[in-house]
Amino acid sequence: MRVKRILWIPVILLTITLQAQDKPKKWNLSACIDYALNNNIQIQKAKISLEGNQVSTLQAKAQLLPTLSASVNQNAGYSPSGSVGTYSGSYGINSSMTLFNGGQNLKSIQQQKLQEEVGQYSILESEKSIQMSILQIYAQILYADEAVKVYDETVKTSQYQLDRGKKLLRAGSISSADLAQLESQLSSDKYQLIVAQNTLSTAQLEMRQLLELNPEDTINVEIPALTNINILKPVGSLQTIYETALNVIPQIKSTKVDQKVSELETAKAKAAFLPTVSLSGSVSTGHTTNSDYNIGTQLNDALYAGVGVSVNIPIFSNRENKSNLEKARLNEKTVKLETLDTEKSLLKEIESVYQDALSAQSQYVAASEKVKALETSYNLIEQQYTLGMKNTLELLTGKNNLLSARQSMMQAKYLSIMDIQILNLYQDIYPWK
Repeated sequence: MRVKRILWIPVILLTITLQAQDKPKKWNLSACIDYALNNNIQIQKAKISLEGNQVSTLQAKAQLLPTLSASVNQNAGYSPSGSVGTYSGSYGINSSMTLFNGGQNLKSIQQQKLQEEVGQYSILESEKSIQMSILQIYAQILYADEAVKVYDETVKTSQYQLDRGKKLLRAGSISSADLAQLESQLSSDKYQLIVAQNTLSTAQLEMRQLLELNPEDTINVEIPALTNINILKPVGSLQTIYETALNVIPQIKSTKVDQKVSELETAKAKAAFLPTVSLSGSVSTGHTTNSDYNIGTQLNDALYAGVGVSVNIPIFSNRENKSNLEKARLNEKTVKLETLDTEKSLLKEIESVYQDALSAQSQYVAASEKVKALETSYNLIEQQYTLGMKNTLELLTGKNNLLSARQSMMQAKYLSIMDIQILNLYQDIYPWK
């Protein structure tokens, strides 16, 4: 479950049409996640895979039952020398059952039950993965939506300044060069607004693709009211988050189950050195035309029933059994290392998100203070510009500095919110429910 750390990196997913549940008019975070969990293809494939594991479990249990088969043979013959044709038939029922094979069948059943558990964790893993992706795209939409609003206000401000600049030019208060700067600034701000609108449209498209909606479907994402309580929420202890994640993350649980499966595989390999005891039984009869008796009498006279016990003792198997045992033991070691590697990878992910969350929160606090200071400064510059105490370059520089600070604050704001929610996901905490 790798988490991309940058808000504007696209999430590329396959777009497939689904006959889905009724779609909400407003797509808040909860609605997006619920819809995805019910319609995502990867989740549905994981559920089908689980059904396959359940079928395999039934098959493993059936190996404890005896087999039963019936046979019917009909033969016709002709001898040219005697000009005699013959016809015969034979009929039989056979059954066999393994009484003892070192417990291999029972261990196979245990393995399949564990594979069912792995299949359930695979579903949970797919669900958590889709939740992570939706969180990131949702945060990207919130960021892009606010950016559009900021640039829209900036364009309005630039338009107002340009209109006022034209009046000042007629009054002789500013030069044509100053007016050209104001026109250039307005063009630049309009361009940035278009970029922000396109970014928002792209993010909405990615969300629509992530939800696997139809091409004609529109998505109207609900923009929640966010406060510093949401942005600066305490993230808790790193160690506590990691320990909780070890107990709830599906990948960790799955690897631990894989260890049990590998241990059972080793036990089965050891059992291959033991004798196999089987019970068999059969009933047969037959008839032929080369007889003085009728078919009924022949079938009765030829009736045979037998039962037997066989013991197969492995003595030399061209090293097959020994090699299988060695491979099983090596696989057991590999699975343990994979479990350790998964735990280490999880720790790295959580550490990264945790540090990003703390960094985003501190950057948000610093950026907020900077925005307040620059707003005050810009207001003073604007007043002085009106009085002719500041030139156009100083005015535009102050405005651009303020815009840059607002961008930094927005980025830190939504990165903080996203990282906090991702840390919640690692702990199976779902605040949007």
